[in-house]
Amino acid sequence: MFNLAEIKDTIKIEPSGFRKKKSQAITDEINRKYANKVLQDVGLCIAMYDILHASEGFIHHGDGCSYVTVHFRMIIFRPFIGEILTGKIRSCNPEGVRVSLGFFDDIFIPYNYLQPQSEFSAEEQVWIWRYEENEMFMDLDEDIRFRVESEQFFDTSPSVRPKKEGVDTPDLSANSSKQAPYSLVCSINGDGLGLFSWWG
Repeated sequence: MFNLAEIKDTIKIEPSGFRKKKSQAITDEINRKYANKVLQDVGLCIAMYDILHASEGFIHHGDGCSYVTVHFRMIIFRPFIGEILTGKIRSCNPEGVRVSLGFFDDIFIPYNYLQPQSEFSAEEQVWIWRYEENEMFMDLDEDIRFRVESEQFFDTSPSVRPKKEGVDTPDLSANSSKQAPYSLVCSINGDGLGLFSWWG
């Protein structure tokens, strides 16, 4: 579920950070810049793990900030395909079930990846697994075990419109902010998968 990714970047340290130890100032700035951000084809950044190398800082003329080239490792959330995870049911609709891990909410279980003989109750607004003569309700906030089937990265950065009078203009509407930059499609179609309460 969690991995380490090596990253190289030039980190800007404001003059207010000069009173800190160099390693602490770098760590604070890296976490501020990367934590809870998605890197395309890498995953969701959680926190800096360690610093492999940091150059001497140089002061940029005009702003008084120190710039340090840093080679570091970041803790990344990116489960592998087929990995079993546990979370809580966040919402249900006729299309399927949305699940949260607490720190990550973009998990979706499509209706065709639910247990066989599952039906959506429009009245209760939950999915029900009809197993033999029993009705297993998938209530909100219930603990659920699921398997990762696929992942999707979506570039949410502004695209650039064609040049107009020699100027590149960001097209803020081109990539919808409603699309999650990283999401998982999962399933509970299998023994031991689904609500904890189903399996005792």
